[in-house]
Amino acid sequence: MRPHEQSRDQSSSDREKPGWSLAAAKLISRAGRFALVGGIATAFQYGLLVAMIEVLGMFAVLASALSFCCSALANYLLNYYLTFQGGVRHRRALPRFALVAALGLVINTLCFSLVLAVAPYLLAQVVATLVTLVVNFLLHHFWIYREPEWNL
Repeated sequence: MRPHEQSRDQSSSDREKPGWSLAAAKLISRAGRFALVGGIATAFQYGLLVAMIEVLGMFAVLASALSFCCSALANYLLNYYLTFQGGVRHRRALPRFALVAALGLVINTLCFSLVLAVAPYLLAQVVATLVTLVVNFLLHHFWIYREPEWNL
């Protein structure tokens, strides 16, 4: 076997080792769906934010908070049915989601308010969105929709 063929065979056998498990592949797939749903909900939030400020003349911080709440509902429904495929009952998931959404609202509003003091409102919203992203995924994955097989 030639050296370049050996390294190719080794790399394919590395992917088949127990370290690259089915659970990790499912987690990556779920994270991808979570990101897609988040992108849809974020686009919805930004559309509402711009409409509330530019069309309705609403105060920016209030518009950010209201658009966050509206997108949170869309986010819950899309994540429940698409990302986590309804594996947990609404009775359990919805109250947990509401707590996470409330925490996200606090983070979003605080970050937005702080950045708005020095930047345009859309940039402030981008910063606020990025700050909440990782926390939201971890709480969704390990608490709201937690299923035994996802406990890594």
